[in-house]
Amino acid sequence: MELQPINPDEQTPEQIQRSISSAFDSVNLINQLKAQPSLTEEEQDRVNRNVEHLRIMLAKEWFSEGLTEQQKTDINSCF
Repeated sequence: MELQPINPDEQTPEQIQRSISSAFDSVNLINQLKAQPSLTEEEQDRVNRNVEHLRIMLAKEWFSEGLTEQQKTDINSCF
């Protein structure tokens, strides 16, 4: 039996929803930190890392296509 190569762009609906849920952990963290009057250097670094994570995820077609319009709006509000 020959093994088929795994295509990282082929995700099950459950995997897509888990990825979206994880992305919203980043959205919530960013929004929480941005609500503070000022950020420490470490907190700003956390914001930057999470924003970059969201940008990477949005570049994945399967991820973007799995989002609702509201989810897209919520993610884009973090930039």
